[in-house]
Amino acid sequence: MSITTIIILIIIGVAAGILSGLVGVGGGLIIVPALVYFVAFSQKAAQGTSLGILLLPVGILAVLQYYQKGYVDIKVVLIVSAGFLIGGWLGSKLAVSLPVATIKKIFAIFMLLTALKMLFMDKPVVEKEASKQSLSSDSK
Repeated sequence: MSITTIIILIIIGVAAGILSGLVGVGGGLIIVPALVYFVAFSQKAAQGTSLGILLLPVGILAVLQYYQKGYVDIKVVLIVSAGFLIGGWLGSKLAVSLPVATIKKIFAIFMLLTALKMLFMDKPVVEKEASKQSLSSDSK
């Protein structure tokens, strides 16, 4: 895994953590699209890896299903989780200092932008059999 990929993964984790702490979103709205667009994961690999980051231990059975099929990248889980931990703390610190109306607006704008991106600017991605294939090309 290249240093550039590691930096991108940390940024994804911090951004997801901040938005999670701020407005309660992270996995489906941040991590999954970011892994698809910035790290070239397939949709399934992004979903499986996101579950690994966010749902352990409560989502262990879902994570195991994705992991058994090769759709969870453990290195990415650990790196993004570290960023998410820091970002979650920063986002929650900001959220508790903001008025509820402001947080609702931030959440609504973020959801709208995400929906517009997915509806109109989504690039077709060739699905790879597992996330490991996409990361192995970075390390060469």
